[in-house]
Amino acid sequence: SLPNSGNKEITWMMLEAGAETDVVNSVGRTAAQMAAFVGQHDCVTIINNFFPRERLDYYTKPQGLDKEPKLPVKLAGPLHKIITTTNMHPVKIVLLVKENPLLAEVEALQKCYRVLDLICEKCMKQKDMNEVLAMKMHYISCIFQKCITFLKEREDKLDGFIKSLLKGRDKDGFPVYQEKLIRESIRKFPYCEATLLQQLVRSIAPVEI
Repeated sequence: SLPNSGNKEITWMMLEAGAETDVVNSVGRTAAQMAAFVGQHDCVTIINNFFPRERLDYYTKPQGLDKEPKLPVKLAGPLHKIITTTNMHPVKIVLLVKENPLLAEVEALQKCYRVLDLICEKCMKQKDMNEVLAMKMHYISCIFQKCITFLKEREDKLDGFIKSLLKGRDKDGFPVYQEKLIRESIRKFPYCEATLLQQLVRSIAPVEI
């Protein structure tokens, strides 16, 4: 079984070495389900956020009739770092984009978000469907698309995006822009039959901003 007595590093190393995450044990449970069952939530997070680098590297080689790869090799490392982050706060993701000059450009972000959309589609269409990973890829893609808008339209560029995300409304400091961005990304998730999407909508819809 993957989660070894709750040790995050060992879990990560086993995944890096190619351990399968969707294999079930004698009672029909995956490693992540077993880890959740015994309360090892850090291990669950690592397993659910794991995305092997070679699955991303696939897009750095021209496929089929393509002359060019969908993802330039130089962007694979920075994009992989964001894909595997476990901190999903939008400001954290924008900061990860901002700290890498290769990524923080309109053309680079356009290529990256298109690849994320392809990965999202693959996660939903493969036989062992991974809704969590699909939703994560879609969410990061939405944030990249907003980064592009700010890079194109605002003088203060990504700093302006971060300011908008952090700005609280006058009466109680609640970050309305951030809330709307997250809700919009959920609303735009293209696979409306996904159980995870329906759960999210059910829990969010009745809550007023």
